[in-house]
Amino acid sequence: MNDHFDKDEITDRFVSYASVFTQSEEGHTDTPSTDRQRDLARILTKELTDMGAADVYFDEPHCYVYATIPGNIPAKEEELAKRSDRIEKHRENMAPILGFVAHMDTVDAVPGASAVHPRVIDSYDGKDIVLNKDLGIVLSSSEYPDLTRMIGKRLVVTDGTSVLGADDKAGVVQIMEMASFFLSHPDIPHGTLRIMFTPDEETGNGTANVDFDHFACDYAYTIDGGRIGELEYENFNAATAVVTITGKSIHPGSAKGVMRNACLVAMEYAALLPALETPYYTEGYEGFYHLEEMQGVTDKAVLTYIIRDHDKGIFEHRKDVVKKAARAINARYGEDIVDVSLKDSYYNMKQKIEPHMHLVENAKKAMEKVGVTPIIDPIRGGTDGCVLSYEGIPCPNLGTGGYNYHSRYEYACIDEMMQGCEILIRLGSYYASYELDEPKTH
Repeated sequence: MNDHFDKDEITDRFVSYASVFTQSEEGHTDTPSTDRQRDLARILTKELTDMGAADVYFDEPHCYVYATIPGNIPAKEEELAKRSDRIEKHRENMAPILGFVAHMDTVDAVPGASAVHPRVIDSYDGKDIVLNKDLGIVLSSSEYPDLTRMIGKRLVVTDGTSVLGADDKAGVVQIMEMASFFLSHPDIPHGTLRIMFTPDEETGNGTANVDFDHFACDYAYTIDGGRIGELEYENFNAATAVVTITGKSIHPGSAKGVMRNACLVAMEYAALLPALETPYYTEGYEGFYHLEEMQGVTDKAVLTYIIRDHDKGIFEHRKDVVKKAARAINARYGEDIVDVSLKDSYYNMKQKIEPHMHLVENAKKAMEKVGVTPIIDPIRGGTDGCVLSYEGIPCPNLGTGGYNYHSRYEYACIDEMMQGCEILIRLGSYYASYELDEPKTH
């Protein structure tokens, strides 16, 4: 069911947002990592203001956008008077305050990308999609079988020279459409709804500077998954390991017994990690070591690994394996030539969601109301919601209708995005009465 939203309007909104180049960059400690993310933030700030949202706030230094859709349920003043903590002082009524989160940045995954050129396919015919004839880049259903479910649906694809940015502008679109819907239908009861758009999620810094007064809520959902129907409340525990190897350079003509080639030592180090525990060989709840980047010359080499596992105990073991490999190399060479720096990124939100499983059950009901089958799987990655859950805002993740994330073959299904919008308005109106009834418009 897509009763409340216009297909062309959603398409235009998505293409507009996707066309704004907002790629973030790894290696920055401050947010935003790129000024260009502010371009979309300013657009969203203006649109939220124009549609009549309350408390619209653009934190320009940190590049966060906040807004509120005020609740329209009569408040009980005698109860409100008792509220005083950081959330309760913002409460307008007795319904829980519900937040919705999406990120504005796109991943740095296609070398040389400097712009995004979305293309709309009005009704997919099931054939291979030539993304870029000159470069020979083709989106094929034999390689990406989800395409077989898209026949007759409207898709948005890339020109093969960049990611599309459905991750996570498809989520941004759905939140904006939900906001517009509630603001233009004041007859539909709902509690206070908070909106937050974040920068630098792809670099792991999406929640580094959240203003919890502007995003004061009881619960939230990130809209940052893939296929519509995805409903996720488990994710990897995550860490980054930076392995620095100190070599010794000398002219190769006189190197015997003296040279220590850091690049070769790096290869020795990599060989000590489990060869079959990489992303290529793992799925589901299986964790991995992923060599994400390597740089080196004879004198110095640096390997950057991401370490992932759903199980906290196995996660800690994986970090020990990385350190043990360094000790083995150092023992082999008789000196400390390998240094490992480990930094945890986020943890499995499951333990924070399980006391609030109504969030999952409500999302399932909302999906079923619009003809979407819930797909509950662990996230083989993370979201801003992982960190928010540990900040006291339990935050499962919902699908967006985007596919092939972090790839030049990324595409979005507009039909699924419309279903996503319907799911959000049902979630937003659910908390008004604790019944998941069909929203009605007059």
